[in-house]
Amino acid sequence: MSKIILGLFITFLSATHFSNEDWLVYKSHEGGFIIESPGKIKEVINRANTSLGELEYHIFIYRDNSKDPDNLAYMVSYCDYPDGSIHSDSTELAQDFFEATIDQAVESVNGKLAYSSESKYRGYPGMIWRTDYGGDDGGIIRTKAFIKGQRYYSIQTVCSKDKSMNLSSDKFFNAFNLISSKEE
Repeated sequence: MSKIILGLFITFLSATHFSNEDWLVYKSHEGGFIIESPGKIKEVINRANTSLGELEYHIFIYRDNSKDPDNLAYMVSYCDYPDGSIHSDSTELAQDFFEATIDQAVESVNGKLAYSSESKYRGYPGMIWRTDYGGDDGGIIRTKAFIKGQRYYSIQTVCSKDKSMNLSSDKFFNAFNLISSKEE
């Protein structure tokens, strides 16, 4: 009898907390990806003049304004870099690129790098890292990034420090998948 009750309890928990029914699917053909998030994703395009020329950063974000959310923000971004600047086939270029990207990301929020590790995505070079920012009352940015050809992808969640071990971040990261883009 207790096994039946335990089974029903586990079924209830998985149906209520880990169901994909209340997460929305977002597909970007131009970006070449599909993702699920707990709310409606909006696209923002930022342009920046760099030493490589003007770059266009496509940012797809859902900000969770509900009371006590697991994550404050869920983001996917991508940027196409000019020929010769980065490429997933060049291990040395990719490593240098990731080191500079992580340093810049941490510095941009006046944060501290908690950890970083190599993490390939479907054979493409990648990294995962965590940035702590804002002191004891601050937050955490979890990032998983990789390079496919000349395109840099970043998947991120932002949460308060007391929510650092939430399952919604993992679910978001695991929901990301590449699809055929218009460019392929």
